[in-house]
This record gives sequence, C-alpha cells and structure tokens, in this order.
Amino acid sequence: MPRFSIVVPSHGVAGRLSLALDSILAQSFGDFELIPVCDAPDAPAADVVAGYAERDSRVTPVHSPPSAGLAGARNTGLRAAVGSHVLFLDGDDVLVPGALAALDARLGETGDVDVLYCEHERTPWWEGEPSNPAAPLLARTPEGAFSPGEAPRLTGVAFPAWSAVYRRAFLTERDLVFPGDHFTDIGFGGLAALRAERVAALRTVVVRHLVRRQGNRLNLPGAHHTELLDQAELVLTEAAEQGLPAERLGPLFEQLFATVLKTAAHPRRLPAGRRAFFRRASALYRRHRPAGYRAPGGSLGVQHRLLASGSYGAFRVLRAANQRAAGAAALLPRPHGLRTRLRYAARLRLPLDENLVVYCAYWGRGYACNPAAIHAKARELAPHLRAVFLVEPDAVASMPPDVEYAVIGSRTYWEVLARAKYLVNNANFADAVVKRPGSVHLQTQHGTPLKRMGADQSTYPVVAAATGSFARLLARVDRWDYNLTSNRHSTEMWESAFPGSHETLEYGYPRNDVYCTASGEDVARVRKELGVPDGKKALLYAPTHRDYATGFATGLDLAEFCEAIGDEYVVLLRAHYFYDGGASRGGGRIIDVTGHRSSEDVCLAADALITDYSSIMFDYANLDRPIVVYADDWDVYRETRGVYFDLMESPPGRVARTPEELAAVFRDGGWADATATALRAAFRERFCQFDDGRAAERVVRRVLLGEPPESIPPVLPLAERVPAPAATLTRS
Repeated sequence: MPRFSIVVPSHGVAGRLSLALDSILAQSFGDFELIPVCDAPDAPAADVVAGYAERDSRVTPVHSPPSAGLAGARNTGLRAAVGSHVLFLDGDDVLVPGALAALDARLGETGDVDVLYCEHERTPWWEGEPSNPAAPLLARTPEGAFSPGEAPRLTGVAFPAWSAVYRRAFLTERDLVFPGDHFTDIGFGGLAALRAERVAALRTVVVRHLVRRQGNRLNLPGAHHTELLDQAELVLTEAAEQGLPAERLGPLFEQLFATVLKTAAHPRRLPAGRRAFFRRASALYRRHRPAGYRAPGGSLGVQHRLLASGSYGAFRVLRAANQRAAGAAALLPRPHGLRTRLRYAARLRLPLDENLVVYCAYWGRGYACNPAAIHAKARELAPHLRAVFLVEPDAVASMPPDVEYAVIGSRTYWEVLARAKYLVNNANFADAVVKRPGSVHLQTQHGTPLKRMGADQSTYPVVAAATGSFARLLARVDRWDYNLTSNRHSTEMWESAFPGSHETLEYGYPRNDVYCTASGEDVARVRKELGVPDGKKALLYAPTHRDYATGFATGLDLAEFCEAIGDEYVVLLRAHYFYDGGASRGGGRIIDVTGHRSSEDVCLAADALITDYSSIMFDYANLDRPIVVYADDWDVYRETRGVYFDLMESPPGRVARTPEELAAVFRDGGWADATATALRAAFRERFCQFDDGRAAERVVRRVLLGEPPESIPPVLPLAERVPAPAATLTRS
C-alpha cells in the first residue's frame, strides 16, 4: 500500500497538466500512486497522461466524463485509490519541491490523523507577491494532533480540497465524497471537519496554486451560484444533526455566510434569480443562526441584518453603487472620428447577422494564412455564409477576384464588424472593436511559438517596449472565444502567453492542410511560377525578425553562399513579412519570394529549408523535407527576445553557426543524412501533432457550423500522413 494516493482531475487544463504531473513525479519522497482523471481515453489530457503512464508505473489514469464535473472526477479518483492517505491536486496547480516528504514527516509526528491541513500559496498569474491565505488559520492551531473543537475556526469550508491530506480509511468509513458539482470544496471541507475526530496542521506550503488571470470559474455569471446555498445547507444541516456546540457553530456559520453574502452582493454573478437567491439565503440564515449570534460590524454587519430580516429591497439599495459602476463600464466603442463612432454605435444596436463572417490576416495584409484556408473550406461546407475579408488599401490589388473585401477604416469595415456573428483573425482586431454578446471570435494564430509571446514578453525589455500596453493586449485576448493550436507545445505556451477564458481547439493550422493535400503537379506549378529552373534544388532561406535590429539584413551573404555550395542549388529568399517592401533582392540564383502571397506555396516549392529561429520551421516540418538551422546569433537572440525551449538542443536538422559551416553542410551532404533525418523525425513527433490535412474542416464544422466536439473528424496519426512530394528529393 503506497503512503499517498494523489488524485489529479484534468478537465480543461490539458495545456498545463504536464506541470502538475512533473511536480509530483519529481518529489524526493517516492512512495505514492498518481491517479490522473481524464475525460475519456481519446481526450487531449489522456494523450498527455499516456506518455507518463508508459514511463512510470506509479501513474494509473482513470476516466470520468465532463458531465460529472470536478466532484465526479475526484470521486472517481478516490474510488481507485489504494494509498493510506489521499491528496487532491488540481491539474493546473503544482506540488512544491519536498511537499510529500514534509507531509510524511508531519504524519509521523502526529500519527494517522483524519485530516492534516497544510498551507498553500496563491501565485498571481503575472505579477505581484504570492499570498498564503491558510497561514493565519493554521497559526493558531495546537502543535500536535488535536480535536476539531480545540480550533473552532478551523471549519474546513475556507480550505480548498487540495490544501489538506485525508486518511483514506476515514473517508471510506464516514462515507465522505465530494457533493454536488459547483462549490463542492465547501461541502466536502465542511463535512470532513465535522466528521473528523483527530486533525493536525502542517505550517508549510505544500501546493502552489496559480491564480488564473480570468479568475475562478465559479465566479463567472450563471445559475450555478444557487449551488452555493446547497453546499451551505448540507454542512449546516449536518452541524445541526450533530448538535454542534455554539463555539464551533458560530465560526462555521459566519464563514459560510461570508461567502453567500459575497455572491448575493455581486451584481454580475447572478444575472437572473437574484431575489430568489436572497430569499432562500435569508431562510437558511434564520433557520441555522446560532443562539446568541452577534453579526460582525460595519457594512458586512448591515448585510447580515438585512439578510436576517429578508429585506431584499434594502439590500438592493446597498448594491446600487456596484450596479451603476457596472453600467458605466458598458460597451463603448471608440473608433477614430466622431461620425464613425456614431455610425458604429448605431450598428451595434442592430441584431447580429447570423450568416456573416469577417476574416482578417496579418493586420489586413491580404488573403492569406489560416483565415484564408478557413474561408476556402467554408465555401465548400457552409456556402450559406457571407464572408468579408478586411484588408489595407495597398492589399486590395492582391485579393482574389471572387472574394468580397472591405478596406480597413471604411464605412463598410465598421458595418460588418458591428454586425458579424463570426470574426476570424490570425492577429487581433482593432482595440475599438466591441465583443458583442452572441458573437464568436476565433483566434487562429500564425505560427508555433519558439520566441516568447504575449504576456510572457513582459520581462524582456527590448521586445516589451515595442509591444506597448500589456493591459490592452489582454483586453483583446478577452474577446476570444476560441484559440487554435497545431501542437501540444503551442497549447501550453499560448495558455501562458494569452491567459483568458477562451477554449483551446487542438485542430491544427488550416493553412498547413496543403502540405498533406498538394500533389506533385501542384509542386511543379508553383516552382514554375516562382522561376525555379528545372532540375535545380531549391533552398528556401527564411530568416526571422530581430527585435534588437533595425531594417532587414540576412546575416548571410547569399551570393557567396551560392558560390560555395555549387551550381545544383538556387536560393528562394523570403524575408520576414515586416520587410515586405515589394522590392527585389538578389538575382540569378537568388530568387526573392518575400512578396509572394502564399508562404505555403513557397514551402511546397522548396526542397529544403534554411532558417534561424522563424516559426516557418514548424510548418515546413509537415513536409518531412530537410531543415538546416543557421544560428549565428542564438545567444543574443535568446537573451533579448526570450525563447520557450533551447532550439540548439532540439533542432529539426543540422545546425550551423557560421557561413562556412552552413556551406559545408550542403557540400558534404550532411543536410540530408541519417543524423539530420533522425533529428527531423523527433521534431515532427513533437510539433506536427495536429496538422493532418483536415484542420480547416474541423474548424468550420465546430466554429461556423456549431457541430458538437464528438462529431469532429479525429486527427490522423503522423505515421499515416502522406506529405506533398518534393520536386528533386526522395523522402526517407
């Protein structure tokens, strides 16, 4: 029998789950079993857990459907547990180093108490000092094991389930399970404290809880807040049945109703049914108020008295200030120009157009990237939808003739933004764009992150200065309903870079579908369009932008490089889109494709890729063609821009640090040898997880057609995909 059984529900936290599991498996104390609870065998979290279970026999996953909620997941894990003591850890929290050793040592000192309460640290999602809310309650508890009556303020309702360790036999003998669904910690914690005979405290932080930027999901508006009263009534009823003495009942009553009043006084948590909530809470208050109970002072005391008397009208008056503040923060569009603002505001009062989709790519650079691929698939699967692309004036000429567009800033631009049901972008819409109730915003992203993005840039001064206001950035993130990812790495990094309440869709990038659907004829056509001579090997050179540099510089003399590697090669130069000035750079064996509309076409034409730190490497890897990394300034880039992983340790192929090394890689064939192939295979396993050629279909069906997740086509395994053929190379 292991010392500890650790139950980790994983619904909705697949992106951070590995952090929680790693924190457990890295503990110095190893006598435990780890029980991750996944939605289903094919759920995103199950894929994460499967790898851990293969590597460590202590990991024994179980499954609980999402409909069972957090309580059902924990109860499923509890039924599977065989350890002498049980811990519960949320899938987006972590155990601090040495936590299990500290718990084991404390249990050795106190004996097998029913409940061992411990401290936890609430870590702000971005900045600010961590807090330890359990410390004040535990500071006044006796030193050894004690009965709950010796610490009456330790009621259990103020402790999350993961801020304590429970003797499994105690839970089984006392029929303790997690009740209900929402606010289940209050019911479970209260009942555990009421039924326990011996408890103890560990005045050490055991769990580090990451406070989400969007806050606790329980605080979102909705009818689920009525379940708070269910949990409070459950605990108070048991206390009454036990005849709990007044010295214990008073603190329990006060802590429960502090939570109830916080909800009742919050104007946004209960969009409907506020009067019914108040009346039920009032009846519960009067029925269970301890004899001789004295309400606290100040404004809270006034709320207690109004609740006791059932004076909902007076209670509403107290709430009026908050309601007025919420009203003042109502939607207020601020596009430039008074006439435009008035026109936009007027359109916002009209009903949403349920069949209107607005697309935008790269801040209006034209018909490109994921939005274009989604638009093309929507024409096939959802022809009833009207689509409008938003473009800058200088991109109008590049628009396909059969695609409707609106110039950014025009009257039509603001009209379609005000009325569209669906808004699809690979960057962000203007700050002035209002997120209307009922509209659906899809963020498709435009690459896999190697460099730090979003809020993660804040500690890198060079890029932070160019990013501008992080508050405004996160306000734009708050408009997203869905965020698209192409691999599990992106899922995790986007959650850190763009914290919000949106749903992550692990569907792949629609723009990469072509890498699995294009034919040899398509490759030949593109090469002819780009001017690649027959029989030549085309090397795509795609360097990224340097935040610490001004202007475009390749960092490589391409003419000398071509001379050094021989006549069999030509170079396709594609600078970062920041430098797309339309002017040609190079000639002869150097073909400038920076201004070509489709980076996907350029990749199809290339027999190999040379890049530094550009995200194009992740997309190109789907073609299973050679990639060479030219990392002449990796140390500077890493320090000034910040990166999520060390590319030098996990490259997609050969790495060169100097022009001479780069030329040698091509002269001696190392760019496509067995070592390069093995590196590429490992890279593809990690970063080509969801790009199987059907990403656009999944997005259209789920987002634009509203089909349920279970009906969406599954991702084809990597080994079963057939990438588009290269023109001059045989794929290994």
